[in-house]
Amino acid sequence: MSEEFVDSIVEAIRLAVTKIPEDTFSAIRKAYAEEDNEIARFNLGNIIKAIDLGFADRVPVCQDTGTVTFFVEAGVESPFLGEVKGWLIEATRRATEEIPLRPNAVDVLTGRNSGDNTGRGVPVIHWEPAPGDRIRIAVLPKGGGSENCSALAMLTPAEGWEGVKRFVLEHLKACGGKPCPPVILGIGVGGGADYALLMAKKALLRKVGERNPDGRIAKIEEELLMEVNKTGIGPMGMGGRTTALDVKIEVAHRHPASFPVGLVVQCWANRRAFVEIKPDGRVDVWQ
Repeated sequence: MSEEFVDSIVEAIRLAVTKIPEDTFSAIRKAYAEEDNEIARFNLGNIIKAIDLGFADRVPVCQDTGTVTFFVEAGVESPFLGEVKGWLIEATRRATEEIPLRPNAVDVLTGRNSGDNTGRGVPVIHWEPAPGDRIRIAVLPKGGGSENCSALAMLTPAEGWEGVKRFVLEHLKACGGKPCPPVILGIGVGGGADYALLMAKKALLRKVGERNPDGRIAKIEEELLMEVNKTGIGPMGMGGRTTALDVKIEVAHRHPASFPVGLVVQCWANRRAFVEIKPDGRVDVWQ
C-alpha cells in the first residue's frame, strides 16, 4: 500500500514540473496576444513553446526543476499520518530519477550535491494540523532564480500599505529579469518575519486570477499588479507590457510595533499540483 501512495506523490511531482496549470498558461497566452513589443512577443512565444513541449513529451518545462516543497494539511485522524514524511522523501528521490528532476540539494558545508534532491531539511515540508481524516498535500517545486528574488521587509506601522507597495516595486525593479518574468508574486503581510514569508509562499498555491476573499485585500492585489506591469520590465526583463501575471496577498494580525512584509517571487513556470489521501487508501491527484 505504501508504494501506491509514493507512486501518487511521484505522479503529482511529474504533473507539476511538466504541465503548467491552465490558469497560468491562459494568462501567458493572453499576455502574448496583447503584447506589441516584438522582443517581448518573442520571449513569450518561446515560453509557450516550452510549455507545449513539456505537456506533449511529459518532460520538465524548465531545466531548473527547483527545490521540491510540500505543504501538508494533516488530518489528525488519518491512519497514515505517521508515514507521510517518509513517503514524501522517497517520492522526491524517485521523482529525481524517473522524471527526471535536476539534482538541486547542495550541502552548505561541503558543497556536495546529494544527487537525489534530499538532504538536511529537503525536501521542504510545511505541516499544518487539520481536523478530519484526510491528508492534503500541495506540491510546489520552486526554482532558484525566482527564489533568489524573495525578500523580507520589516516596515514600521507608519509606512503601512503604501510602504508595502513601495517595497515590492523597488525590489522588483532591482531584480529585473533575474526571476524569469512574467512572474507571480506571493506577499505575506503581518505575523512575524518567518510567518510573513510562509504566507507569501503559500499564496502561490492560489490560481492566477483568484482574488483574496477579503475585498479590501483583493483591491490592493489588483492595484499592485497594475503598478508592477507599469514598470516595463517585461518578459525575461527585456521590456514589454507584462511583468507579472498576478499578485497574491495573505495577511495576519501583527505586533503593534512592526509591519512585516514577506515577498516570494515565482517565475512564469508556476508549477504546482495537489494530492489527497483518503482514510480508505484512495488517492486523488490534480492540478
